[in-house]
Formats: sequence, structure tokens, C-alpha cells
Amino acid sequence: MSFFIGPIEIDDPVFLAPMSGVTDLPFRRLVKKFGAGLVFSEMLASRPMIENARKLPRKRENFDFGEEHPIAIQIAGCEPDVVAEAARICEARGAQIIDLNFGCPVKKIVNNMGGSALMRDEPLAISIIEQTVKSVSVPVTVKMRLGWDHESINAPHLARMAEDVGVRMITVHGRTRNQLYTGTADWDAVRAVRDAISIPLIVNGDICTPQDARSAIEQSGADGVMIGRGAYGKPWVVKQIMDHLKTGTHNSAPSGEELRDLILEHYNALLEYYGIETGLKIARKHIGWYVSEMENSDALRSRVNRSENPNDVRQLISDYFASEPEIELALIQA
Repeated sequence: MSFFIGPIEIDDPVFLAPMSGVTDLPFRRLVKKFGAGLVFSEMLASRPMIENARKLPRKRENFDFGEEHPIAIQIAGCEPDVVAEAARICEARGAQIIDLNFGCPVKKIVNNMGGSALMRDEPLAISIIEQTVKSVSVPVTVKMRLGWDHESINAPHLARMAEDVGVRMITVHGRTRNQLYTGTADWDAVRAVRDAISIPLIVNGDICTPQDARSAIEQSGADGVMIGRGAYGKPWVVKQIMDHLKTGTHNSAPSGEELRDLILEHYNALLEYYGIETGLKIARKHIGWYVSEMENSDALRSRVNRSENPNDVRQLISDYFASEPEIELALIQA
């Protein structure tokens, strides 16, 4: 199942999607620990990143991955020269793959002609890709949607043009921009992109279980999958999916003390990375995701969300697992 993104060999084609407010360094490291073939940074806006780099030229920001290689940085923008400069800064700071965001459906991004709005201006999109490819020596990839709406499905055409100017991999979320995250991802529709390009193709959207991943690959013809919201509170899902794709096995999720220790590991990493005040706030959503499918977890989430003391939160988590010894997140069978 391995393939190459330029000179970079990917042995396990199960990727973590770039997600703002989620795929920070602590979460990426945790998912990578479970064996993800590639983890992407949160989307970085090109112009603010350049301005910050000029003010703080030695600041590494999100690029300090340590052992988390290959380093894949996603950037967004609508000005070819600005995006290209941002890509050069990323490469200089250690990025090994530059991913261009042509898929974000969020209004504030789209209203500034970024993200999926670029799918409505193919000449501009290709200009951004071409200038970026020429500006860096590392592989450039693109993440897009099927199109702006169902009347303008242009992912196959745009992907083919992107390959022609040097892009090394395409990821397609199986929805249009106007769908946002409603309805269901159309993995069958991604097949037209597979037919249009010869470079690796990754399918994305509504892939939450190992069986989802297998179905998405079969329907789309993609070389691998990218997991987004399906990894909320389940950083181990990438390993479950990889094992299933390789051997057909259905491995159970962590439970009991193993899961408790994993939550505490993530919690402590967030506090160390952000500091106590910010780390506490960010940790709340992650803890909520971890226990959302467990019995009697409402009280735990409520108390965690009110707590301002990191040791109290640790004790709440430990007490919860001590009182619920049979807690287990069963692997969802599709």
C-alpha cells in the first residue's frame, strides 16, 4: 500500500487531516504515536504567518515536530506571491511537505477568496500552485473539495491541471463547498479524480471507522484515506484503520487504565505546550470527546469544564475511571 509523495515514501496511507483548533502539536504527536502515515498541521494563513516570521524570525511556531516526520504544513491564501513566500518560510523552518488549502468551506476564509473559493477561479488556483511549486524544493500537495456546488463539480479538471504544474498528491473531501459538513461525503464522486490523475489520491470525509476507510478506498479508487472529525477523542483510530486495511482485523479501542493514562498524557502535554490557563481551556473539548461515548460521563464533563485547577482535573479523570472499571469503547462495526 505504500507510495511516494515526491521523494518521500509513505508506508501507511492513513493520514490525519489538518483541522483548525484540533491538530495542534500535542494532538499530532499523539496520533503519530499510533502510527499515522502523515499528520498535517493546522491551516496557517499565509500573510499573517509571513508577518509573524518577520517580527519573530527565530520563532519556530508550529514547526517543532521533533521526531514527527515527515513534517507536513498546510497553508492558505489567495495571493500567489504571498502563498509562495509563506511556503519558502515553511521549508526553511523544516517543512518537508507543503499542502495548499483549496477546500476550507468556512465563510471568513471563503469571503477572502481562500479555501474552497479558489475552486471557482481555476486560473488563480493554478497560479498559486505553480508559483508555490517553483518556490520550494519540497513536494507540494493540494486538498480540495468536489467543487463549489453540485452544478460546478470541477475537482477532476482542477486536479489534472494541478498535476501538470507539479503537484505531487491530491486530497479530495467528498462534499462540495456549499454542503459544508451536511449530508454525507460522496466517495463515488471522487472516482472521477482518480481517473483524471496519475499522482497519489487521498479520499477524505466521513471516514470514522475501519470499514468506512475500506469502503471509501473501494468506491473512490484512492491510494489512502485522511481522517478528520473521526479522530476527535480517538487518536488510536488511525492504527485501527491501518491494521484493518492490511490484515482485515478489527482491533478494540483502549479502555480502562490504558485509556485513562492516554487521556492524562494528552492533558499534561496540552498544559506543557500552552501553559495552564490556555491549556485547561483547550483540554476541555478533548476530554469531552474522549468520554462522549461512555456511560455516566455527563457529570465528569460538567465538572472538568468548571475546574480551574489542573490537579483537580487529573483527579476527576482518575476517579471516574476508578468508579467505572468496565468502561470500554467498543470498535464500531460497520
